[in-house]
Amino acid sequence: MNPLSVGNSQSEGTLRLSWPDGREQQLNHAELRRQCPCSQCRAFRLKGLTPLVDERVRLIELNPQGYGVQLVFSDGHQRGIYPWAYLANLNS
Repeated sequence: MNPLSVGNSQSEGTLRLSWPDGREQQLNHAELRRQCPCSQCRAFRLKGLTPLVDERVRLIELNPQGYGVQLVFSDGHQRGIYPWAYLANLNS
């Protein structure tokens, strides 16, 4: 399920998603960075480690990939492609 709209607020540090079922979701930039689904970040979390992410990190670019979106962060991290289903299941 793809969102109907995607918005990014630099000032609030949130990614906003509007889903077809009427749900509105706001995801914190720093938390999105901590939950990156790339292989490197996943391996880190599987070891029981939590990535250290500065709360000031911002989402600076969104690159649609059809089944999801590549998120580029202000700390230079850009390896993760976040499937829409993965984003839909993250806690707001």
